[in-house]
Amino acid sequence: MYKNELDKHIQNKTLSNCFILYGESSFLIDYYTRTLSDVEESSTLSFYFDEYNFASAKAHLSQSSLFGDRSVLIIKSEKKLPKSELDTFIDLCEKNKENVFIYAYYGSDHKSYAKTKPSVMSVRFFHPKDFEAQQIVMQVAAVENVKIDKYIAAHLLNIHSGDVALACNEIEKFSVYERPITTKDIDDLVFGLGEVNLDDFIKKLLAKKDFKEDLANILEHGEDEIRVLTAITSYITQLYMFHIYIRINGAPNALEILGYPAPPQIVEQKASQSIKIKPHTYYKLHELLLESELKMKSANVDKDAVLLSTLIQLQQLL
Repeated sequence: MYKNELDKHIQNKTLSNCFILYGESSFLIDYYTRTLSDVEESSTLSFYFDEYNFASAKAHLSQSSLFGDRSVLIIKSEKKLPKSELDTFIDLCEKNKENVFIYAYYGSDHKSYAKTKPSVMSVRFFHPKDFEAQQIVMQVAAVENVKIDKYIAAHLLNIHSGDVALACNEIEKFSVYERPITTKDIDDLVFGLGEVNLDDFIKKLLAKKDFKEDLANILEHGEDEIRVLTAITSYITQLYMFHIYIRINGAPNALEILGYPAPPQIVEQKASQSIKIKPHTYYKLHELLLESELKMKSANVDKDAVLLSTLIQLQQLL
């Protein structure tokens, strides 16, 4: 099925308890994973990419809670689960309708997930078109109690070149307002194409997207090359801290990792990003960034050229 069919099931409260989410849009896979796993009085176990362990996952869905809690199992992976293991989770959910299983598949081979058992809702997500992107932004805004209309949603998307993930990330900024949001509010608070937010720029960089225009805008608006480089180093260091914590403890804890609580969607995003990068790659990235920073601080060096070369090399390492 597709997104619109899933939305109808959510609206009509006719959902299954077993889901396979896949397709071209990682944002929508993430969004619906959060939506479908929001189960009251539940015990949730999440596996991020290489952290998946079949025995632990099976035990979580098999256990019966003394307190009557529902068990929710989330597996996020770019690799396909073996069919026998996937069938085991589906069978366990068929035996116990109170439990929920969500398999978020981020790989590119989608064919074998088009058909599966009747009890499974297998949903393919495509990159949202203009109208659909507006609806998603408005849907996220409604959850955050932010008052926007379709014109404001379109303006926000336009600022971010139609990137629905970046647009939705901005919504929380407006939750302090108890009135409808205006285009002036958007222009005042959102870093758009004219003034690119460094975090959004780094996310695009790590996603191996074309960053050159955004980099030019950042530098044109007065940001220093060394400051850009150190911001990237800090961001990757934070991802590495998430990576190590998850490998040791199985799930992220923002308070212990960062020293302060963070919104769940931010923690989820950082965790997903962090596990995608291998430990050895983190070492290579830090080595590259620190060497480039030292080079930039030397006399008679074209810092702009060094920065551009470094970022191209960084994407090649990922």
